[in-house]
Amino acid sequence: MKQAILSLLATATIVFAPLASAIDFDLKDPKGVNNIVFLLDAPLESINGTATGISGNVSFDPAAPESTSGKLVVAVESMSVANPKMVEHIMGARWMDAAKHPEIVYELNGLSDVKKSGNKVSGTANGTMTIKGVSKELAIPVSLSYLEGKLADRQRTPGDILVIRSSFSISRSDFDVNAGQQEDKVADEIELRLSLAGIAPKKS
Repeated sequence: MKQAILSLLATATIVFAPLASAIDFDLKDPKGVNNIVFLLDAPLESINGTATGISGNVSFDPAAPESTSGKLVVAVESMSVANPKMVEHIMGARWMDAAKHPEIVYELNGLSDVKKSGNKVSGTANGTMTIKGVSKELAIPVSLSYLEGKLADRQRTPGDILVIRSSFSISRSDFDVNAGQQEDKVADEIELRLSLAGIAPKKS
């Protein structure tokens, strides 16, 4: 009887082990190199900038990448362009309204159309984008690279890295960012390029 119980427990452990294998990656990079590049290419002017105030987390299971979930938070005040006066306008009430809406948030609910090749995963991230208090469902292409044990090579701390890359476009009018105004100088379409690395230090 005792042997039967032990066998049952061992089988249950094998069956349910994948449920506990998700790894939580922190997107607040201590090296400060995580960034999002934004580009607005209007007929009269092209605006390029970056946002570096990035935080949040991603829960990733290498055995079940479709269950990936998480939250990406971008501090509006970290958005920067070359022209200081333009930064003032970006932070203003008609544009990003940083005082009332200090964060851009993307809530990730899962991946679809997943393809795996070694330690790399590509697919479509499905979630909700919130900008200036307006929330929209947004599906975006994404690629993930799971670098097991590589955190030590980056910052001398045992652990893993999840590299996240994505390029996609949104419409500023969809999020009430000075909708329909000055489109000859500030394009409605905003191209975004995400270059992120989440870290998961090993617990001692």
